Amino acid sequence: MPLLHVTVLVPFLLALMIALLRRTLPKLHRGWLILAGPLLLFIYFLTRIPVIKGGESGYETISWIPSLGIDLVFHLDGLSLLFALLITGMGTLVVIYSIYYLEKREELTPFYVYLLLFMGAMLGVVLSDNLMVLYGFWELTSVSSFLLIAFWHRRQKSRYGALKSMLITVFGGLAMFAGFLMLYVMTGTFSIREIWSQVGDISGQSLFIPSMLLILLGAFTKSAQFPFHIWLPDAMEAPTPVSAYLHSATMVKAGLYLVARFSPVFAGQHEWFWIVSGVGLITLIYGSIQAMKQTDLKALLAYSTISQLGLIMGLLGMGSAAAFYTGEEAVYFTAATTAALFHLINHAIFKGSLFMVVGIVDHETNTRDLRKLGGLVSLMPVTFTVALIGSFSMAGLPPFAGFLSKEMFFTAVLNIRELDIFSPQSFFTLFPVLAWIASIFTFAYSMIMVFQTFFGKFQPEKLDKKPHEAPFGLLLPPILLALLAVVTGFFPNLLSKTLIVPGMNAIHPQLAASSPFYVNIYFWHGFTTEVWMTLGVIAAGIIVYRLYTRLSIVDREWGGRGYSLNQAYDGSIRLVERTSRALTNLYMTGSMRHYLMYIFVLFIALVGGTMLYTDGLVFGQGEYAPISFFEVVAVLVLLTGALAIPFAKSRIAAILLTGMVGYMVTLLFILFRAPDLALTQMIVEVVSVTLFLLCFRHLPRLSRDKVKFRVKLPKLIISLGFGVTMTLVALAALGSSPFESISSYYTENSYELGGGKNVVNVLLVDFRGFDTMFEITVLGLASLAIYAMIKLKLEPDMEPLLPKNLLDGGKPRYARSNDVLLQSVAKVAFVIIITFSLYLFFAGHNQPGGGFIGALMAAAALVLLSIAFGPEFVEKVLPIDYRKLIAVGILMAFFTGIGSFVFDVPFLSQAFGYFDLPVMGKTELTTAMLFDLGVYLSVIGVTMNIIFTIGRDN
Repeated sequence: MPLLHVTVLVPFLLALMIALLRRTLPKLHRGWLILAGPLLLFIYFLTRIPVIKGGESGYETISWIPSLGIDLVFHLDGLSLLFALLITGMGTLVVIYSIYYLEKREELTPFYVYLLLFMGAMLGVVLSDNLMVLYGFWELTSVSSFLLIAFWHRRQKSRYGALKSMLITVFGGLAMFAGFLMLYVMTGTFSIREIWSQVGDISGQSLFIPSMLLILLGAFTKSAQFPFHIWLPDAMEAPTPVSAYLHSATMVKAGLYLVARFSPVFAGQHEWFWIVSGVGLITLIYGSIQAMKQTDLKALLAYSTISQLGLIMGLLGMGSAAAFYTGEEAVYFTAATTAALFHLINHAIFKGSLFMVVGIVDHETNTRDLRKLGGLVSLMPVTFTVALIGSFSMAGLPPFAGFLSKEMFFTAVLNIRELDIFSPQSFFTLFPVLAWIASIFTFAYSMIMVFQTFFGKFQPEKLDKKPHEAPFGLLLPPILLALLAVVTGFFPNLLSKTLIVPGMNAIHPQLAASSPFYVNIYFWHGFTTEVWMTLGVIAAGIIVYRLYTRLSIVDREWGGRGYSLNQAYDGSIRLVERTSRALTNLYMTGSMRHYLMYIFVLFIALVGGTMLYTDGLVFGQGEYAPISFFEVVAVLVLLTGALAIPFAKSRIAAILLTGMVGYMVTLLFILFRAPDLALTQMIVEVVSVTLFLLCFRHLPRLSRDKVKFRVKLPKLIISLGFGVTMTLVALAALGSSPFESISSYYTENSYELGGGKNVVNVLLVDFRGFDTMFEITVLGLASLAIYAMIKLKLEPDMEPLLPKNLLDGGKPRYARSNDVLLQSVAKVAFVIIITFSLYLFFAGHNQPGGGFIGALMAAAALVLLSIAFGPEFVEKVLPIDYRKLIAVGILMAFFTGIGSFVFDVPFLSQAFGYFDLPVMGKTELTTAMLFDLGVYLSVIGVTMNIIFTIGRDN
């Protein structure tokens, strides 16, 4: 398997490993088990720096769904390498930090599973070249971040923040998905690199601007740009390690990555420049002002993050101005892109350290409230030092790296005044003005962050615990980040040639092709306009900070008046809930009859209407096979049973008649020479009759109430309409298909391509393996849902309501037979049926049978045993957790498909060969048998989980 694919797969494999090992080594913190994963990935990506710096790029492909143009194509260039280093590097530090931050009594296994899922998804986003694969990973980041934010799920605010973040980001993701589909319609490809090459051909098409707007919507929601920023402050309810990882270096940067990645496609559009730079600057100044109002340290950092993300977004928008020029003029405007990439790195460093500092303060004082904090400098000197470095870097003060990227930001907004392609040109004067004002507030809230926390009056009476310096393990990650802020400040060109220039090459590929970029970052340029702007920021920032402390703004409540964006969000959610509840109450009556009537009426309207509208009622009378005497008899018996069911006087009679109908269908399959279908139908009838009996024993005696004919008439019409519709569909199937039958393809290639003579089984495990895998997944989910619904207690103190005669030492008695003859026969029959089940499984590739039929046969044997001896006997003899068996079966089928990637072939590709084995001689071995074994285990698990769950319920 290509290395890039391995790097994406590693976090998911680690998540699976830690989930399976959740009960091993209970005294060892779960974080130590996974720490090596992100660390090794970080080291690997570090080794790729010389390769990418030299102008090469990794481009690795594994075929997945080639017929749809969807392949697992991963591409490593300067931009994706920069983000991959942030994801894995910060991931390593966050894991170390979390080991000391989260106590062992917490649910650590789910936490690290979610964290690793998020890490793998983020790597997938930044490495994917295929739009559909990128979208899949994009939404996985939303789901995993939802789980991380809601980690402390017993807190209402955690659940609220998690739901809010997921709704907003998934909404943006769906918009982005629509934009991707529009790009595909225009270009005929999902490859980002191939789309780049067609920009000249598609830029004038009508879908080009709509696709751009939809993709930007996805980017803005993910990167918390105004007005979609409202999810980020509420996401601060997550544990601090999550905030340090998701909200400083990874998730919120995904939107920035998307804008940078699609700049070669859209940068030549005026709309792209105005929207990206405009939204970025508005977010910058809005976030900086809102940060001043916060009394919670994490809320302050949340709004500062919004502001800084707006700064980087604005720089990416201003950098797109280079697409309007060529040569030196174009290079002049790429200074904004350089500043964006440099500040992207700096922001991850100083914001990550500050989130960790806030976590330490909260951990040691049990509060983040600025009104209760102060005077901690002597008690927590190391934490104060880290906070000082991080805050000063965020404020843009020398000698830290934040000062350099802020100066470059000022250079970019000053350069944009030279843009002469828009009118009026004087409008661009607002860019440096807005940047300067926002920088003043940035300076002020940075000072609030450090001085209001560590200086001033110490207030021990307001603290729940006595503060002290944090342990070394908790301090190590923020110390390393603070050292990075200092080192990159003094030696910025360590980044310029290794990460920034390759990133520039990826964002401006046409300029890079004509002349290489040269980036040289240094402190002193003389008394330039940027320096005077910085001095003005410091002077004005000090005044704003002094006013903040003098007027005791930190003690004020900022409830606000009017209608805020958060109120608009809450109001829209309430409106949707009320509307959906009202609509649901119209048709959710609690009556199964009503639900079936809805389904049948809709089916008749859609299918019958489609057949009439498309002239689908074309019968092929000449193509029907002759009807034999035995078929007529089977159909007559079937019809008799079906017609007798509505008139049955008891549920037992109705069940037996239903079984008779099923067995007549089995007979028809035998007459039609379809042994696989006959076996399946027969065993399904056995299991379904058992399930009916188990369910119906909970129901009251069947009563026949007198109902007026006018009430029965609509039901009669619907039932006749459904029957007629299905009959017409069956009769028209041969004569009205507009497509050539594909059955001949399967019969001709079953043995040559699938290595099996049983076309049905080869179809299930090879040609249509995808369908089978999803079917067993759906069956597994349905089985677990049944288990959950039956075992669910709606109230925490609810006791199971069992009749007294069913209580025996606190345990319900299971019904079992006392028939000695049945028990004697069952023992022998069980062995015979299980043996036949195994035969069906092993022979199924070339003879009638297969994993599905064999599993149903094995389930039937277990059902027989439980009827004869009781479920508790079966559980004692075969102590199997059937829910785990479902998981094992599905995973086996899934990993059989994944194994195809090792051989560089599409997912679920099967291989077979003939080998001379001892005793057995020449034997066919096929990977499809492993997939079929997964089907076998999962179907047994599903069937027995449902039967035993319902059987235990009293």
